[in-house]
Amino acid sequence: MTAGTWLVVGLVVLIGAALTLSLIRWLGSVRPARSPAGAAAAAPDSSSEETEDAHRPLVAFVVNPTKPGIPALREAAVRACAGQDLPAPLWFETTPEDPGRRQSRDAVRRGADLVVAVGGDGTVRGVAEGVASSGIPMGVVPIGTGNLFARNVDIPLGNAERALAVALTGRDRAVDIAWLEIERANGAIDESEHLFLVIAGLGFDARMVAGTDENLKKWVGWLAYFFSAVRHLHGPRMHVQMVVDERASRPLKLRSLMIGNCGKLPGGLTLMPDALVDDGWLDVAAIDTRGGILGWGQLFGEVVLQGFGVQSRLRARVGRMDHVRGRQVVARVDHPVHVQVDGDVLGKASRVRARVDPGALIIRVPDVEDARA
Repeated sequence: MTAGTWLVVGLVVLIGAALTLSLIRWLGSVRPARSPAGAAAAAPDSSSEETEDAHRPLVAFVVNPTKPGIPALREAAVRACAGQDLPAPLWFETTPEDPGRRQSRDAVRRGADLVVAVGGDGTVRGVAEGVASSGIPMGVVPIGTGNLFARNVDIPLGNAERALAVALTGRDRAVDIAWLEIERANGAIDESEHLFLVIAGLGFDARMVAGTDENLKKWVGWLAYFFSAVRHLHGPRMHVQMVVDERASRPLKLRSLMIGNCGKLPGGLTLMPDALVDDGWLDVAAIDTRGGILGWGQLFGEVVLQGFGVQSRLRARVGRMDHVRGRQVVARVDHPVHVQVDGDVLGKASRVRARVDPGALIIRVPDVEDARA
């Protein structure tokens, strides 16, 4: 074999080993969901069950009805609330047009003391926007593909009843939220900022999300993003001018620019090791690669090793990721690029501005002992 052939073979082995390690970590963290035993035939309608009792907290569930197992979960929710001597819960369903913002605000207006998001990251984002800065805690029952936010706050995955128990009996934790302002190619700025809890991205990662097959996601979950990533490895680079807390960077040529409120990804990957959901900072990863698959392979290997606490010491690198942090990040690109927040694609933008809102959201998380279990 030629030296080039050996290099490609070695790269394939490295990527395969990294994927295997990530998959092992992910499988070890997921427990299969259990169907609720002895469930009632049907859950009563919330409109006929509401009781005014100032001494008993009222729980509201905001649910994506397209997710699997929702009828059984509703029965489990009613049963769990009764077991805690709580009133019958309110029940709201999201729509394609509104993933939870209006529903969670309605829940607050109707006196909810706890609002629980049931669904994927889109539902979690919608509910978070509805309850942010209200002082009312939010629970999460993650039933999605990536479940990015739940991973970062140690909410159980793959077991809806355990996550439900955390929502009802866990401890409250104040966490940061982040907002993204988008300027379109024609100079128009979106009327509202877009909330994100995990990561906003420009360039490669947003194209990857936009190109992911929805049917494949149903079959293989978050691994569908990997297949989409392979198709977009040779996408164009972008010229970026970035300003972090009024400190301008040199002009950058990047594949992707990612702004994180926290840094854990599916499969045990850690994109931003120093990013914490309650540290009051935004962490920025400026990503560039050369050399085609060689550069991406090296970069992917470094991200995998970061999850195990190992930092790369290579001097000659064809793939690199530079980190910086701040409380406000402004980035302008030379041509409109795809933008995503927590896995939701927002179209294309020529400029974005991100800011952090420290401690603006109260999340119900496992007790310390439960999180270690």
